[in-house]
Amino acid sequence: MTEETTAGPDVPPDHIAINPRSPHFDAEKLQRGIGIRFKGTVRTNIEEYCISEGWVRVQAGRSLDRHGNPLTIKLKGPVEAWYEDLGDDAPVAKA
Repeated sequence: MTEETTAGPDVPPDHIAINPRSPHFDAEKLQRGIGIRFKGTVRTNIEEYCISEGWVRVQAGRSLDRHGNPLTIKLKGPVEAWYEDLGDDAPVAKA
C-alpha cells in the first residue's frame, strides 16, 4: 500500500525533505506547496519535517558542510502540515 492510499490524497506525507538527494524527497508533492506550522508559528524555512516524530530541520545560518550543502539543525516540537493549494479550510495533519 502506498503512503497516499493510507493518508488520503489531501493530507501531506508524514515525512518529506526538500533536498533531491534525500530518500524522503517527492517533487510532485512539494510542487503543490506544503504549509508547516511548528510550535504554533507558520514557518517557511523548513528543510525537512516529520510529523509523527515531532521535529523539523532548518538551516543553521549561512554555514555550509564540506560538500557545499547547508548545515541544518533539528528542532523538536509539535508539527502541523497542510497543502497550500487547498486553502484555509484544508485538513491539517498534526503530531
